[in-house]
Amino acid sequence: MVVFVASSFWDLMLFTDRKFALMAGNLSRCCAHGKFAEHEEISYAHGVTDRPGLRERKRQRTRETIARVALELFDERGYDATTLANIAEAAEVSPRTIFAYFPSKVDILFSEFPAIRDALEREVANRSAGKDVLETARDFVLSAAERPEIAEILRRRARIVEADETLRNHEQARLAQMEEVVAAAIARELGATASDLRPLLAAASLTAGFRLMTKSVSSSKSPRSPEQLAAMIDPIVTFVRGGLDALAPTRTRDAAAGGGRTRATSKTRAVAQKTSS
Repeated sequence: MVVFVASSFWDLMLFTDRKFALMAGNLSRCCAHGKFAEHEEISYAHGVTDRPGLRERKRQRTRETIARVALELFDERGYDATTLANIAEAAEVSPRTIFAYFPSKVDILFSEFPAIRDALEREVANRSAGKDVLETARDFVLSAAERPEIAEILRRRARIVEADETLRNHEQARLAQMEEVVAAAIARELGATASDLRPLLAAASLTAGFRLMTKSVSSSKSPRSPEQLAAMIDPIVTFVRGGLDALAPTRTRDAAAGGGRTRATSKTRAVAQKTSS
């Protein structure tokens, strides 16, 4: 069984990228056991061979520690009640060190979003031939949902964001960046012009659908299996794909239908000309 809880489905995108999934594993174990797990214990467990240097690993551990303790404090005390000094003390670093990793407190809460966007962009750009953007997004989310270790992190952040309207606005701004990635990929796929609204509408609809789905799942007391999640995701993708087909130019729809409508129109015109003569 898999727990699938997130403030939005884009939260999950990050964890299909193996390198970032390692960070999620560290943070999850930290949340569960109340201490920071040694990075080397699970480093590159999924087969990544480009092991970083010692300095980079130390920087990554520091960043993870800051993000972990901040999430714990935000959840326990509230976002506004938690100061950077509180975070620095809990992470055993100086406030100045925090600014070396994060521009602001809100960036700590949404620390993974830049990586999520990059992972999504790579996944879409490197999709296999014959696989469209919508199917890629579907598989991306399902692959992430199969990682139960991320559930506690996402559950905590969902609680924190839901309780603060300002944070919801910050989240929405970051989600807009994800929509831009999907919209741009769909536009390329369709050969759409700048004035074509279909890519934007499809990307916005996809995000809205997944937000509704994750809200429903997060409010459920029982975990969902991968099969149950797929059963929830597939209608969303089908709906968006149907919308794209419905909004396609008439010539494109006719071609997809084998030209049946064109032939029917020609026949109708011929009958009309015969009748008028």
